[in-house]
Amino acid sequence: MKPKAILKILIDILMTAALLFLMGYHLWGEVLHEWVGAGMLLLFIAHHILNRNWYKTLFKGKYTAMRILMLCIDSLVLISMLAQMYSGIVMSRYVFDFLPVEGGMSLARRLHILGAYWGFLLMSAHLGLHWSMVIGMVKKRMAFAMHPKVSLLAGLFIAAYGVCVFIKRDFLTYMFLKSEFVFMDYSEPKILFYLDYLALMGSFIFVFHYAGKILRVRRIPGKSEVEQ
Repeated sequence: MKPKAILKILIDILMTAALLFLMGYHLWGEVLHEWVGAGMLLLFIAHHILNRNWYKTLFKGKYTAMRILMLCIDSLVLISMLAQMYSGIVMSRYVFDFLPVEGGMSLARRLHILGAYWGFLLMSAHLGLHWSMVIGMVKKRMAFAMHPKVSLLAGLFIAAYGVCVFIKRDFLTYMFLKSEFVFMDYSEPKILFYLDYLALMGSFIFVFHYAGKILRVRRIPGKSEVEQ
């Protein structure tokens, strides 16, 4: 594997880990949350620099249903991440406190909630659309492969658990700003919190992975597709 490809994978792994960490804001404190958020900003910039060819191909080739879906998800991820970065800088009390930013806290709080909850799910969907590539890389390095039926059942279990988490943690309330304040259980064990969020991420990966497989099967021969 080429060094650039390895770097891309490493950055994507770090971004996923940072995203999970940031969702547990109440478990780690404001200072660490801000520093990891700043690191996420740098990783996000690096990700787009390394994938800059994606922008050059936007108006090239024909658009299949799969390519349209990927473009929509990627565009929404970009919007949610930009909202997170802007709002995070405005509300910063430590890392970006030196910047002469005044006012706008109310809007920034709303954008931060929207960016966090939509961004987490959209990033999970993005991963799902690229999950075949992840599976392919894992299979090359594993001495054994899980039986497809076992893999499917495991995926269904995780997806079902993730749906329960989505409901239990009231995601719809925050995704549509029915509340501007997020309920946080500061006494919650970290391991249970992250098991929940991994399951929720897994449920969106599962749904979009199989949606992508269906769209790829139905793709019209000869149409090109450009992925980021």
